[in-house]
Amino acid sequence: MASLPVYRWRLAPEGLATFRQLRAMNLRPGGQPVVAQLERPRRRRGPLVAYLYRVDLARPVRPMTPAKRAALERANAARRVCPECGWDAGYRIPPTLGMCAPCAFPGG
Repeated sequence: MASLPVYRWRLAPEGLATFRQLRAMNLRPGGQPVVAQLERPRRRRGPLVAYLYRVDLARPVRPMTPAKRAALERANAARRVCPECGWDAGYRIPPTLGMCAPCAFPGG
């Protein structure tokens, strides 16, 4: 298997972008393979890695349809409902707790 070219932080050539940079340009990778990787060194841990895609092969972001928006609203609403008490917490319940704060920490 061929290895990817590795570039240091902020030294990637023109025409390559990370996923977030593509999104900022209203683009998406569109099924293209990763062409390189970007590494940002850290002191006590391994480097942060970001994959790079070719900008010229990127496709426009698909528009949000009414059905997709409704599905996202339902999914986000389901994340707010506590499975213990059924109460809408008003915030996304953390997966680490698995329930709203009053159920996780009674009397606290």
